[in-house]
Amino acid sequence: MTFLTPHFPIQDPTWVFFTVLLIILFAPIIMGKLRIPHIIGLVLFGVLIGEYGLNIIERDDSFGMFGKIGMYYIMFLASLEMDMDGLRKNVGKVPLFGFLSFCIPFLLTYVTCRYVLDYSKLASLLMGCIMSSNTLVAYPIVGRYGLQRNLGVTMSVGGTMLSLYVSLLVLAMVVSSHEGNGGLLFWMFFVGKFLLFCSGMFILVPRLARWFLREYSDSVMQYVFVMSIVVLSAAMSQAVGIEGVFGAFLAGLILNRYIPHVSPLMNRIEFVGNAIFIPYFLIGVGMLINLHLLVEKDGLVWTVLCMVFVGTVGKGVAAYIAGKLFRMPWSYGNIMFGLTSAHAAGSIAMIMVGMRLELSPGVPLVTHEMLNGVVIMILFTCVISSLITERSAQYILMHERNSAPPEELPEDEKVLIPVKYPEYANRLIDLALMMRNPKTCKGMVGLNVVYDDENVLKSKKEGEKLLEQIVKHAYSADVPIQTQIRIAANIANGIKYTFRETQASEILIGLHAHSEVSPRFWGRFHQSLFNGLNRQIIMARLHRPLNTIRKIQVAVPSRSQYEPGFYRYLDRLSKLAGNLDCKICFNARHDTLQLIGDYIKARHANIRVEYYPMEHWNELPQLASTVKDDHLFVVVTARKGTVSYKNAQERLPEELTQYFNGRNLLIVFPDQYGEAKTMTFATATHTEEKSAYDFIRNILYKYFTKRSA
Repeated sequence: MTFLTPHFPIQDPTWVFFTVLLIILFAPIIMGKLRIPHIIGLVLFGVLIGEYGLNIIERDDSFGMFGKIGMYYIMFLASLEMDMDGLRKNVGKVPLFGFLSFCIPFLLTYVTCRYVLDYSKLASLLMGCIMSSNTLVAYPIVGRYGLQRNLGVTMSVGGTMLSLYVSLLVLAMVVSSHEGNGGLLFWMFFVGKFLLFCSGMFILVPRLARWFLREYSDSVMQYVFVMSIVVLSAAMSQAVGIEGVFGAFLAGLILNRYIPHVSPLMNRIEFVGNAIFIPYFLIGVGMLINLHLLVEKDGLVWTVLCMVFVGTVGKGVAAYIAGKLFRMPWSYGNIMFGLTSAHAAGSIAMIMVGMRLELSPGVPLVTHEMLNGVVIMILFTCVISSLITERSAQYILMHERNSAPPEELPEDEKVLIPVKYPEYANRLIDLALMMRNPKTCKGMVGLNVVYDDENVLKSKKEGEKLLEQIVKHAYSADVPIQTQIRIAANIANGIKYTFRETQASEILIGLHAHSEVSPRFWGRFHQSLFNGLNRQIIMARLHRPLNTIRKIQVAVPSRSQYEPGFYRYLDRLSKLAGNLDCKICFNARHDTLQLIGDYIKARHANIRVEYYPMEHWNELPQLASTVKDDHLFVVVTARKGTVSYKNAQERLPEELTQYFNGRNLLIVFPDQYGEAKTMTFATATHTEEKSAYDFIRNILYKYFTKRSA
């Protein structure tokens, strides 16, 4: 093999990148066979190919750049996928866990370094800062199991950021004090810069994000915009004097609201990060590790053992104390321990800061033993973190599946989406993605109906291009979609025939933005559509992208709870509010609001919801003053002859045109087929006998009272 020696380390960028891609490809395969977390494999392969292994690749500037972006990516994804509602509900718990996660490892490390390893006071403080911080190296494991919104994960992400921030702050105090720059003026300037940075981000970035996402729908431009915000935030954070990971985390918190978790944009962000940047970071960390030193350097094994022990035990004690204080399951404490016990590039950054300092002229603060001990410690803590997180995630997932009661969900969910206009089709697909139930949804059907006239061939080609467009958009979110072109002499009949052939459960269709009032409000075929089908039909008029919607206002007619489709549309609207992370407000009568509240409390307890009484349907125009340009107004209506229909609904086109013109709008026609029976939810306090009585009473009320509801 000596003839290969002159060719290593590889210098050509093409071959370097190819080698890295091979590692990214085969590491998960090999580790999967060995039942070892993939992340460990990437770090170990980095050790193998690096300067201190087989010396196949030199750790050049590409690993520095991509690795740093990968570190930012981990923190950005952690905050971007965080359950913000869970964070708001546990706003008092996260700071306490962050405090414990900093203090316990810091004190253990300081005492151990000062009195066991005989380090100087300044070096012990530096090591305390390193071991009290952590990097979310194992976070991709959580994402793979879909536990990003688990309470233990939310606590871990928030605690990580707080402990990292406090560690960096203490490090800055230590450095400035050692250099004689720790006066009052210095700290006032530092706090001023930090507050200016945070306030500027929270004020400017949301406005900029809403404007950009509203004006530009191109997928590449949106991704580049998001990454520009992340890198800019990291750079500004460094300029203020805080590590860039804090800025990346802050960017994720701010953009969390504007990038729904089921959107194509989120899928692209996760894909690029998990495919390139995060593996590059992990491989680069491995290339820094020199395992030969454990044999060659006397005392280094003892140093590494002490560091790994105090760092791991400190993080574990903090996690289990927090879990006990907050009465969380033991498995949540395990995953908190796993996620917060790894040390990576943040530790390297801190030790590099310490290398600039001197205890006295010519006497460095950080010795080679300390530096090598920290680097090797990174490998062991990454392995421990990955193993514990993997096992904990598996247990939590299995436990939740076994202990959760069986959901009473419809098995026929299949959405038919007729599309006609290219500029509007993607918004309808996005709306379907936000409303679908991934557990029961059989997919979506995209339909383009071509009018049978002399231009039928031209229209068919245009329809094929349009369907290709929505297929790409749906598959970018990993959601399958069927497509069909139908030639028909009547558009409404073409949609209805396709609905029956595909055995769809509901229709989602665009609503023309007409300025005329009824009957032109419904367009040429919408009225024929909802009169000819008794299944759920949602008509959408969206002037803004969904991810810029701030609130959903819903108007529900009285007796809507007696319609067979009552819980179907509640499920759709609740999922929409949850995926958009926006507040949803229901306006209805008290008895209807009671059942809505019972359902949401049982099935969608995490969404933010408000209830407002609306006793009469003629109060609908009064809601106009509460619906803004960036709100979504949802009107639940009914077909003639159904239990929730009322004469006042005949004025709906005129009222929507007069009072809600230019607003984002959904009009819902619920399922109204078969025998109209009372649909009570399991948690509702109404008995079946009382519900039947209410049903008969309301039927009599409808047909024999002269006063309109």
